[in-house]
Amino acid sequence: MQAIKIHKNDNVAVAVADLKSGQTVSVNGQDIYLKNDIPAGHKFAINDIKSNEKVIKYGYSIGLAADDITVGQHVHTHNVRSDVNGILEYTYNPSFSELEPIEPETFLGYRRANSTVGIRNEVWIIPTVGCVNNTVKEMERKAQGFLTENIDGIKCFTHPYGCSQLGDDQLNTLKFLSGMIKHPNAAAVLVVGLGCENGNIDELKKVLGDYDEARVKLLVCQEHSDEVKAGVKLLKDLCRYADTFRREPIPASELVIGLKCGGSDGFSGLTANPLLGQISDKLIAMGGSAILTEVPEMFGAETVLMERCKTEALFRKTVDLINNFKRYFMKYGERVDENPSPGNKQGGITTLADKSLGCVQKCGTAPVCDVLEYGEAVKTHGLSLLSAPGNDLVASCALMASGAHMVLFTTGRGTPFGCPVPTVKISSNSTLFEKKKNWIDLDAGRMLSGETPEMLQNELLELILDIASGKVTAKSEALDNRDLSIFKDGVTL
Repeated sequence: MQAIKIHKNDNVAVAVADLKSGQTVSVNGQDIYLKNDIPAGHKFAINDIKSNEKVIKYGYSIGLAADDITVGQHVHTHNVRSDVNGILEYTYNPSFSELEPIEPETFLGYRRANSTVGIRNEVWIIPTVGCVNNTVKEMERKAQGFLTENIDGIKCFTHPYGCSQLGDDQLNTLKFLSGMIKHPNAAAVLVVGLGCENGNIDELKKVLGDYDEARVKLLVCQEHSDEVKAGVKLLKDLCRYADTFRREPIPASELVIGLKCGGSDGFSGLTANPLLGQISDKLIAMGGSAILTEVPEMFGAETVLMERCKTEALFRKTVDLINNFKRYFMKYGERVDENPSPGNKQGGITTLADKSLGCVQKCGTAPVCDVLEYGEAVKTHGLSLLSAPGNDLVASCALMASGAHMVLFTTGRGTPFGCPVPTVKISSNSTLFEKKKNWIDLDAGRMLSGETPEMLQNELLELILDIASGKVTAKSEALDNRDLSIFKDGVTL
């Protein structure tokens, strides 16, 4: 196979390997004489496309031809322009089917005192403000002697925020930290504040609400002569509490996965993202949950999601999700289609709609059952949309704060990053997997060399359940690449 026509209505095909000018390529029985070199992952015309006509991929418009394009020509940024616009009005035209329920698989997880489930049994140290970052690092270092065979780790997560923030910007930080504090992968949590910051512990408690005082301890550094000593003492108690938990069989209906892509290429929408969509559907059919975010990478594909909203009220929330994020761009004088990235373009993605239509395939075909604000916890089984930007670490951390037990991350270019929960890397092409085996957990590019989607689905599901049961196979987790980033939008005092 040299090239793929994705949808019957497409007027472009995608090169599976590097193709040369003058080469004749067969696409669904049609012989195409190539007029340019076509790098792997890039597109070429299989029909003549007149200037200002739509370029169709995935069955949808990915942009407008900037010039006349003839059969066999390379179709990319030099001859296609974006047709993604600003604030739009939409009509609710529901088109979805409920998934057929299937018996859930099981994994070995931790049942918490409040009946939630975790897949790790860790002790987390969370600062409310960047001023105490080095303090919590020292607490983490000194507490390592409290580790037991039943505790997966003692880990602090630093960030630069929490002070000099105002209004909704500060509220976003407090909501995010509250979601993280409640995350069931943490058996116990020490929250460390300075004392004089805007987002101090008293303000945090207003957002956090009720909490288990055996599981969560709060420390204000300015109230202690030796804050590190005080923190280590609390960590000793928290580790005793964490040590009481044991893994037990849990149905996959209680598993929550976060869906994310980054460093995408022209194969992402052909291999890795559809694979995630199939796994998402399978988990949801078992009664589980999936969360899709990176709203700017829904622009141009938003109607695909809107048509899958189960109710008109959810449709309206999805419209607001899209248009409010466009207003965020416009507020700062930025174009709403200021995407894809240079790496995306090099990998064959031409416009934002091209990227978005590949991106939304991560959520399969399940109906949209909820729309979440940034920092809001997942509340219902099924597919939820979450408000957060496209930045890899910010979006992955947002998925974590909303309750994702792990993040499934597809990539065509590769990245070593990880967020506070297991971050599973899935390559869209085999070249990346072979080059960066220290980064990538599973190669979805094998789909292009003859392996069936069913084989890869079974392998990925088994990997997910193994990781949920404690197997440290997520490469980012094994490398201890676990960083924290919070979405900031507002004035800094």
